[in-house]
Amino acid sequence: MIDFEPKHEFLVGIDSDGCAFDTMEVKHKECFIPNIIRYYDLASVSKYAREAAEFVNLYSKWRGINRFPALLMAFDLLRERPEVQRRGVKVPTLPKVLEWTEKETKLGNPALKKAVDESGDPELKHCLEWSEAVNQTVGDVVHHVPPFPNVKECLERLAEVADILVVSATPNEALEREWTEHGLDKYIQRICGQEAGTKKETLELAKKYPKGNAIMLGDAPGDAKAAEANNVLFFPILPGQEEESWQRFHLEGISRFLDGSYAGGYEEKLFAEFDACLPDSPPWN
Repeated sequence: MIDFEPKHEFLVGIDSDGCAFDTMEVKHKECFIPNIIRYYDLASVSKYAREAAEFVNLYSKWRGINRFPALLMAFDLLRERPEVQRRGVKVPTLPKVLEWTEKETKLGNPALKKAVDESGDPELKHCLEWSEAVNQTVGDVVHHVPPFPNVKECLERLAEVADILVVSATPNEALEREWTEHGLDKYIQRICGQEAGTKKETLELAKKYPKGNAIMLGDAPGDAKAAEANNVLFFPILPGQEEESWQRFHLEGISRFLDGSYAGGYEEKLFAEFDACLPDSPPWN
């Protein structure tokens, strides 16, 4: 991203899974979670493993975080369940994976493969095999999932006046396939997936634009935090109300962003609605 130069005076960052595309549920329920159960031998507690992973990745304030920290968090929640403890199931702790996530910023398969090649650690190798299996399953399963209504209309309008980036924790290969499949890639300057770094790092590009001229659209608290860290405006795509959110952005959000009336009371109202959508404690507690 060092060579990125603005072409317009506005910058728009857009998350992909669960924000522009209705792919969060299918990816986690049909691709991530079955592979968690398979690779980490959790068939005996599959119900609880599924609940933990769905809570972290879909239905909590951690929604949308990178797959590796999410895996560790799901295992932490699973380990605490009395039902799991009564069955005597040993839930993995993955200390080497934890150590790697704490020092690596580009939390993707290329960086993990490099760590595996350098260390030969079997725990990291097994985690890489799980992650590669997830990508393979996503490639096999997730097709023909269109963007939410009004996404294309918003992109068409914004592309005339703004540089648009895909800002996501998803691997670039999947992002490029999905945005190209539906003809949305022509509106985008760059696709910045997990290999490009964190969302916070990508949004540092906002420094190249006038203050107040950058906005991030996302469906997860991590998107809002990345925006806040870079003094970027945030428009929430509310989980469960995605179509209504895109309609609101199309009808009023874009105009407010471009005319300078977005920051302040309007943004605060939207964020309050967003903050109330997702809990920070699992329902079984």
